[in-house]
Amino acid sequence: MLLQFEEKKIFSIYGHYPVIRATLRRKGWVEKKFHFLPRVIPNVDDDGAGVTEHKQAEGKENEEVALEKTDDIHDVMSRLVKNEVPYLLWTIKRDVIDYHSLNCDQMLNHYGKTASFTTKIGLCVNMRSLPWYVQANPDSFFPRCYGLCTESEKQEFLDDFRRTAASSILKWVVSQQHCSGSQPHGRGEAGGPGPSHRKVPENAESKLMGLSGQLVDTACKVCQAYLGRLEHEDIDVSEDASEDLTEDEWKDLTEQYYSLIHGDAFISNSRNHLSQCQALLNKITSMNPQTEIDGLRNIWIIKPAAKSRGRDIVCMNRVEEILELVAADHLPAKDNKWVVQKYIETPLLIYDTKFDIRQWFLVTDWNPLTIWFYKESYLRFSTQRFSLENLDSAIHLCNNSIQKHLKNDKDRSPLLPYHNMWTSTRFREYLQKRGRGTVWASVIYPSMKRAITNTMRVAQDHVEPRKNSFELYGADFILGRDFQPWLIEINSSPTMHASTPVTAQLCAQVQEDTIKVVVDRKVDRNCDIGNFELLWRQPAVELPPFHGSDLCVEGVSVKRTKKYMPPISNVTFSSSLLNIQPLKVRCPSAMPRPALGPPQMALQQDLKVKDAKVLAYTLPVPLKRAAERNCKVQSANAESGGRIELPTCRFQHIDSKTPKTGLTKAESHKHSEANSLSVHPLLSVLPRVKTVEGALFQPPKPPGLPRGPPAPCLVCRGSLPPSRACKRCRSFCATVLQGARFVALGGGRGGGTWNP
Repeated sequence: MLLQFEEKKIFSIYGHYPVIRATLRRKGWVEKKFHFLPRVIPNVDDDGAGVTEHKQAEGKENEEVALEKTDDIHDVMSRLVKNEVPYLLWTIKRDVIDYHSLNCDQMLNHYGKTASFTTKIGLCVNMRSLPWYVQANPDSFFPRCYGLCTESEKQEFLDDFRRTAASSILKWVVSQQHCSGSQPHGRGEAGGPGPSHRKVPENAESKLMGLSGQLVDTACKVCQAYLGRLEHEDIDVSEDASEDLTEDEWKDLTEQYYSLIHGDAFISNSRNHLSQCQALLNKITSMNPQTEIDGLRNIWIIKPAAKSRGRDIVCMNRVEEILELVAADHLPAKDNKWVVQKYIETPLLIYDTKFDIRQWFLVTDWNPLTIWFYKESYLRFSTQRFSLENLDSAIHLCNNSIQKHLKNDKDRSPLLPYHNMWTSTRFREYLQKRGRGTVWASVIYPSMKRAITNTMRVAQDHVEPRKNSFELYGADFILGRDFQPWLIEINSSPTMHASTPVTAQLCAQVQEDTIKVVVDRKVDRNCDIGNFELLWRQPAVELPPFHGSDLCVEGVSVKRTKKYMPPISNVTFSSSLLNIQPLKVRCPSAMPRPALGPPQMALQQDLKVKDAKVLAYTLPVPLKRAAERNCKVQSANAESGGRIELPTCRFQHIDSKTPKTGLTKAESHKHSEANSLSVHPLLSVLPRVKTVEGALFQPPKPPGLPRGPPAPCLVCRGSLPPSRACKRCRSFCATVLQGARFVALGGGRGGGTWNP
C-alpha cells in the first residue's frame, strides 16, 4: 500500500466501467470509491444534454454508480485510501468533477469547452471556418448544414433548398434518358433508383408537356447563376442588376418540382434539353463535391441541437414544412437551436440496408494537438430496408438507442446479423468478396483520418487545453455510393456498454488500450499501445522572446484616513469644576522658573484624596516623554496622605470678575506672586481610560461653557489644532479642562508668554 502512495496509483470511477476498474487493478492501482452520488451540474458550455451520447436504457451507467459491496481485498484497500487524493478520475460526464480545482498531477478523462465539435450546432458553425486553418474544403467530407436560429440562416437554407431543387430537375432529365433504353438496375450497394427513375409514358397530359420546356429552362437559368457565383462572376454585378427569380417564380418552380419528383407529372421531350442539362451538371459536380449525395428528392434531416441519441430527429423534403416545424417552437433564440443538414440520399448499402460506422479516436493533448486513431471500428445497421419513399426515422437513423427498440424487418436479408452490428474486420471481408478489398485501406480509412484531423484543428482554439487530461471520442460516418466517408457528428463519452457481442469485444478492447496510452506510456514511451496509432502530433511552437519596454509606475500612495475617536461620555466632573472660568496660561518654559512656593490651602484641600479613590491614569508616550524632558513632576508618597503634586502653570482669569470656585483663593496672589506656580488637581478628575500609545486624551467639554479662541503653540507660537501636534516644532499640548485651556508639556524653541 505504501508503494501506491509513493507512485500515486489511486483512481476513482464514476459510472459503470468494469473494464477500466479491472485494468487499473491489474496494474497495481487502488480505487477510492465514490460513496455518494455527486449532483450533476447542467453543462452550460456544451449546450445542455446535447453534448454526450448517453444511452439511458443501456444499463444504468448514467443514473447511478455501481458500488461493489463485497468484503474482498479491494474494498479493504479502498477504505484505507478514502482520505487520499485520487490521481486518475474516470467519469461519465465532465461536470461530475470540478476540473478547475484539480491538481496538475491529477488525470481526468474529459476536457472543457468541447461544444465546438461535440454538439450539432457547434460542428455546423465551426466547419465553415475550416479553410482558415487547413487547406481543405469542408463540403468534401461534411454534409452542408445550417442553424435555423436566425433569419439570415433561414434565408441561406431556403436559397440552398431552391438551388438543389433546380439541379434535381436537371438530374431527372438526364436520368430519364439513361433509363429509357434499359430497365433500372437493382439497388444492391448503390442504393435504389427511386420512383423518379421511371420511363415517361407516351400518353402524358398535354398541359404538363407545355410546362415542361419552361420548367427546364428556368432550372438551367438558376444553375447557371449558381455556377457564376461559384466562379465569382457576380463580384462586379450589383444586386439590382442580377437576374434572380422573383418570389412568385420561385414558388411556381417549387410547386412544379414537387409534382415532378413526388407526384405523377412528367416532362415530355426531355431529350431536347439533355446536352444542356448534362453540361451544367458536369460543371456543378466539378465545383460542388456534394452533388452526388444530393439525389433527386431534396431530403433534409432536422435535428434539435440540444438533444442526443437521435431524439426528435426527422427527415423532410418540403421546405414549408421544415420552416413551420422550426417556427412552431416558441423558444428564445439562444435555446431554439435547430439544425438542418442535407440528407445523404445515395448511401452505400449492404444487402439493401443502410448502416453507419462508429470510429473512436483519443486526444491526449491540445497544445500541441495530439490525436490517436483507433484501428478497429464497428458498423451499425438499420432494422428496416432502405427506401426514400418512406421518411421514417427507423429506416434512416442507425443509432442503437433507436434501433434496439425495433424488430428486424421480415423482408431484410438474412445475411445480416440479428444484433445489427459488424466489426470493421468483417466489413473488410465483405468488400474483399465483392472485389473491393482495397477500398478500405485506400479510400475509407485515410478519408476518416483526414476528416478527424481537420475537425480537431478547427476546434483547437475553442477547447480548454488542460494538461494531464485526455478524452475518448466517438465519430459517426456514413459511406456514400462511391465509398467516400461523410462525417455526421462527434460524441463525447461514447457508450461502452456491451449491448451486443461486437461491442462487448471492441468496447472492452478500446478501454484497455486507452489505459495503455494515458498511463503506461507516461512511464515507458515504447510500451504497447494496442490498436491505437498516432494520427497527428502538432509541432511544438515556441513563443518568441518578449522585448517590450520596461514600464515603471510612479506615484504617491494613498494615505489611510485617521481613525475617529468617539467622545468619552462616562466622565464625571465635580460640581466645583463645572463652574471654572477660562484661564490665561503662562507657559513655564517661556519664562524663568521661580522657586516653588507653599501651596494654597484651597488646592491642598482639593488634593486630599483617599487611597481607594485615586484613579490610575497613564499618560501617552509623547506626553510622557515631553513631561520628563521639560517638567519636573513632583509626587508625594502615599504616607503623606495620598497627596500628589503635578507640574503646574500659572493661571490668570480673562475677565476681571472674581471666580466663585475653589480656585479663587489660589489666584488672589497673582499680582504679588506673578511667577509662582500652582498645583493643579489633574489626576483626581481624569477617568481611567486606556488610550492608544501616542494618542492624546481630551475630556469632553461640559455643557454651557463658552468656546475660547483657538490657542497657538505655547512653544513656537505656531498653529496648534486641538489634540494634535504642532506643525512647526512637533510639540504636544493636552487639553486638561474646558476652563483651563492648555497645559504646556513640551519646551523648545523660543516663544514667550501667550496672552489671548
